[in-house]
Amino acid sequence: MRYADDFIILAASEAEADAALTEVKQWMARHQLELHPDKTRLVNEQNDPHGFDFLGYTFKKGLHLIRKKSRKAMRDKIRAQTLRSQGVSIDTVIHRLNPILRGWFNYFKHAHKSELQAMDGFVRRRLRSILRKYQKKGSGTGRNVRDHQQWPNAYFANLGLFTLTEAHEQASQSR
Repeated sequence: MRYADDFIILAASEAEADAALTEVKQWMARHQLELHPDKTRLVNEQNDPHGFDFLGYTFKKGLHLIRKKSRKAMRDKIRAQTLRSQGVSIDTVIHRLNPILRGWFNYFKHAHKSELQAMDGFVRRRLRSILRKYQKKGSGTGRNVRDHQQWPNAYFANLGLFTLTEAHEQASQSR
């Protein structure tokens, strides 16, 4: 069985959506293609509490959120780059992280700002945890007030850490 690539059809009403779906099914049949039965559905994105997932995003109630699976994959990449026992400088860790963060931002720059803020916080917590290890302060997640005071967000900005939130603000201003 062959399936068409992913796409969305937007409609103003349910009747319009039904008509569009019928038309697409007819076009697909003429080209020996078939809609994937599990992925094809009509959704009122404004009213459906779950919304729908599409290409790494979850569209729900007018918001562009990052799909949970995409968020988890990014956190796993960050964890792999921020191991506490890798024996490299914090500058090196940031240098390795920045291209990953830039690429992720370029794809998810239309996500809701709170999603980007949460990922920024996760990155900085991982970096604070490494710094705790360097200073032999034992284990920790970098979530306590003392760590935040010792290594505030500006500390990481001065080291050149790419910040998703700042990139989002700059991208929003240039529109």
